[in-house]
Amino acid sequence: MGRATDASGPPTVEVSIEIPRGSIFKRGSTGSLDFVSPLPCPYNYGSVPGYLGLEGDLLDALVLGPRLAAGSRVRVRAYGAVGLADRGLYDDKLICSRRPLTTLQRRLVILFFRLYGRCKGLLNLLRGEPGRTAYVGWFPAEDAIARAEPLRPGAWRGPRVRF
Repeated sequence: MGRATDASGPPTVEVSIEIPRGSIFKRGSTGSLDFVSPLPCPYNYGSVPGYLGLEGDLLDALVLGPRLAAGSRVRVRAYGAVGLADRGLYDDKLICSRRPLTTLQRRLVILFFRLYGRCKGLLNLLRGEPGRTAYVGWFPAEDAIARAEPLRPGAWRGPRVRF
């Protein structure tokens, strides 16, 4: 599980899909419902089971392309990462695809996370959750993977903080 590298391109990761493209149900890595979105998710969203992100949950990953079933696992290349602050906690999100990203795809991902950060910040405010929530920037996927903590198979028992 996790990551493989080769000299011919970006790192390859195995992503477990939690939220299929087009879903309005935002679920966490444990499967629990976080919220119902007024807009469908434009990407497949999941996590890399072999890595723990800085906020104490599995390393998040977004997979571009056609809708994938919840619970499916795919091996894809990570072409970049988006940084997001959520309630003051930093969170990397790998941006993955079977093909290199176009300039337009990258711009749309950034636009999505700028908007998502604002909407999630409002939701956190309504929930009484303190801390900054906002898009932080675009980074190389290798940097995000290096910041994550490798996990032994079966070692993860759920997020360290409540989402």
